[in-house]
Formats: sequence, structure tokens, C-alpha cells
Amino acid sequence: MIAMTNNLSHHQIAEYLVSNAISMMTKYLMEDRHCSIAEAMDVIYGSKLLELLQQEDDELYVQDPAYLYELLQQELAV
Repeated sequence: MIAMTNNLSHHQIAEYLVSNAISMMTKYLMEDRHCSIAEAMDVIYGSKLLELLQQEDDELYVQDPAYLYELLQQELAV
């Protein structure tokens, strides 16, 4: 399994981690706000955090999705 990751580009890894973070944050929002998946995704896709997550050079996407969700909550509280 480790050998397989050697064939993945930095971009592919980043895309996977961003996708995973979005998935987990969607789940957390749905649980906390008792909202639909569409509503949760609207919040995430409209956030500044998503823009930051998609900047591969900053590598914010390597952070734990729970931490990223905390950042999203802080953004939403402003």
C-alpha cells in the first residue's frame, strides 16, 4: 500500500485530502446544525476556508478535518 502512494502526485494527494475534509466537515455541520447535506455543503462551498484549503502551496489541507471544522465555525461566528 505504501508503494502505491509513490505513484500519486502532490496534486492528487491534495485533492483527496481536500475532498475528505469537505466530506467530514459536511458531516459535522449536519450533526451540529441538524441541516441537510445540501445546506451543509452550501455553507462549506461559500466559505473562505474552502478557498484556503484549495491553495496547495499552503498545505492547510493536511490538517485534521476536526481542526478545519473548528476554523469553519470561527469563520461562521464572525
